[in-house]
Amino acid sequence: MTASGVALSVKQPWAALLTAGVKTVEVRTWPTTRRGTVFLHAAKVPDARPHGWSFVSTPALTRDATLGGGVVAVAELVDCVTYPDEAAFAADAARHRNLPAWFRPPRLYGFVFADVRPLPFRAVAGNTFFFPVSGVTLPPPAGPVIIIDPPEGQDARTHDSPPDPRPVS
Repeated sequence: MTASGVALSVKQPWAALLTAGVKTVEVRTWPTTRRGTVFLHAAKVPDARPHGWSFVSTPALTRDATLGGGVVAVAELVDCVTYPDEAAFAADAARHRNLPAWFRPPRLYGFVFADVRPLPFRAVAGNTFFFPVSGVTLPPPAGPVIIIDPPEGQDARTHDSPPDPRPVS
């Protein structure tokens, strides 16, 4: 199945760390009111600062952190927190993984992600802010699919995979 939506470009290794759940907050200088599904895009140009790379500790993370210039995951953007000062920024370091000295006045913002799911890499040009993407391949659902609004004449039921779209005979 393919999908369309918006993406946020994140430099490596941060995109790989988000995808792996090592970090759950992406820091920006601008806030967002956006919530919901967002594709995570690995920027073509990686972050040269060594601190982020210190979290790349497995062969899988090393491999994923080499990907650049494309969509690597899909996630739910669930909140945007404000860091009004360096102390607040430092207090949340376990979620964003940045050094306290990276704080820049007057404030920074943290985009909080949940339910991050890796995707097959798809080359897509990035952008600084949210940008549209289409044709991204989504994996099948991990768990059972519950049909809430079944076709007429059928009862709601649970499936281990999406229902067959062919008519029932």
